[in-house]
Amino acid sequence: MRHLNYNHLLYFWTVAKEGSIAKAAEKLNLTPQTISGQLKLLEDTIGETLFEKAGRGLAITDTGRIVEQYANEIFSLGAELTQRIKNKIPGSPSAFNIGIVNSIPKLISYQILKPGLSMSEPIKLVCFEGDLENLLADLSVHKLDMVLSDRPIPTGLNVKAFNHSLGKSPLAFFGHPDLIKRTTTNAKQKHFPGLLDDAPIIMPLHTNALRRSLDDWFEQTGISPRIIAEFDDSALLKVFAQAGAGFFAAPLVIASQIQAMYGVIKIGDIPHVQEHFYVISPERHLKHSAVIEIIEAAKLNFSY
Repeated sequence: MRHLNYNHLLYFWTVAKEGSIAKAAEKLNLTPQTISGQLKLLEDTIGETLFEKAGRGLAITDTGRIVEQYANEIFSLGAELTQRIKNKIPGSPSAFNIGIVNSIPKLISYQILKPGLSMSEPIKLVCFEGDLENLLADLSVHKLDMVLSDRPIPTGLNVKAFNHSLGKSPLAFFGHPDLIKRTTTNAKQKHFPGLLDDAPIIMPLHTNALRRSLDDWFEQTGISPRIIAEFDDSALLKVFAQAGAGFFAAPLVIASQIQAMYGVIKIGDIPHVQEHFYVISPERHLKHSAVIEIIEAAKLNFSY
């Protein structure tokens, strides 16, 4: 295949997005004949057709869909490159790309990252959520500057990155006042932790770093809760709890914020079950001022 002409690819991509040559020509300020000619040249380069006639319109072929997927990535990277260059203009804040493991409570993420909003050299926080393995893959190819995680790098994962402990927080259980009233009325044991026996509980997924610790704690205390729902997203879990669906565990360090935001009440602490937090960076000895400031501030907050 001859060298790909990216102008031709842009014309194809615009036709695919707009749904017709006429609309693409209007968007690109070109004539339909020019677009048609450039599409033909791209098809000649690739060696296969990209569109087929479908009534009065066009239908993208299987090959066209493959080309469109690559074009999406190519032009998305182009836009990202442009943004990166703009961020280097003197006086404009540089982008600081952070991956956040989606099981970390949003209030914790905010508390950890808040110092980044008021640095002497302004930065723009750009945050992405996902699972740890995918975020580490992005970190390894420098799409991210750091990853905020609730567990260290998994053993055996071939990624050149380093854990930096931020601290830890014991857990506490919370529940909506109506749920607490119903439970204490009907429960055999009126006090924590006994009132959780056979009570509705909302839990994180088994992939969450805390799930095994919570399961072990229930077994050790002889409590058999009714797990009515499991969530990957900690914020959605709390929304269900806010509606009185069940009790849930969360870090004690954000207890006051959780109670104010979701209208729930802390019913008891479980100090032996703790949630740990880490910054994962591509460097063992930290150099980036934002990472250093975020870590130092977080160590003060997680002083348990």
